[in-house]
Amino acid sequence: MNVYFIDAFTDHVFGGNTAAVVPLQEWLSDAQMQRIAAQHNLSETVFFIPRGDAFDIRWFTPVTEVDLCGHATLAASYVIWNMLGHPVSYIIFQSKSGALRVTRNNGDLTLDFPMDYYLDQAAPDKMVQALGKAPKEAYIGKTNHLLIYDSEDDIRRLKPDFQLLSEVKAHGIIVTARGYDVDYVYRFFAPSVGINEDPATGSAQTTLTNYWSKKLERETWISLQLSSRIGKFQTAIEDDRVLITGQAVVYLTGKINVG
Repeated sequence: MNVYFIDAFTDHVFGGNTAAVVPLQEWLSDAQMQRIAAQHNLSETVFFIPRGDAFDIRWFTPVTEVDLCGHATLAASYVIWNMLGHPVSYIIFQSKSGALRVTRNNGDLTLDFPMDYYLDQAAPDKMVQALGKAPKEAYIGKTNHLLIYDSEDDIRRLKPDFQLLSEVKAHGIIVTARGYDVDYVYRFFAPSVGINEDPATGSAQTTLTNYWSKKLERETWISLQLSSRIGKFQTAIEDDRVLITGQAVVYLTGKINVG
């Protein structure tokens, strides 16, 4: 099988978030796809198959399948256009989170994802202990906790205890604050699904853009994910959808041999 390692939400190699992209003609077994993802040991390995004019898509962390992933969808789109020669300027993926549309405008790729709605919910004591600093606001979305801090410096200085954080029942934890040079900054932790800190998390923007759109009166927002690799995003809202724009570059092309 062909495999492509694509750095997503960046315009240069070694930036953003690397996804392994594996195009298929028919699904492998769930166990086989999970073993491949574990072997890659990246935040996500994405598999897709053609279905009519669209594609079915699935995402796997090293330890589990997830319902939605932004950077790996961006990476899969890059491969479909640049390696597989997709002839039109949009792609439709069918997923466990519904239909996902991706459009291309020169080097920019835009994901059309469902907005995530959130509710007030205090951060669990163990989560706060593991993060080392209490947030000023706390919410929960469909799958992720959203914690608001006072400043960009607060986000940069967090040094989570990932062993303790893995004991908290939470798919993912988004920590965010106003940015100094961009609209907002954030980080994303998900040790319970095998990712201590994700480098560039597109799906988190479905919650973040909803929150920050209520605080910042603009039509589009620029944000940075403050991982060691830095992810850069432009987002907008259209009805109940979040539009997430970024770039991608190819790092590696190769073959998978599973015997």
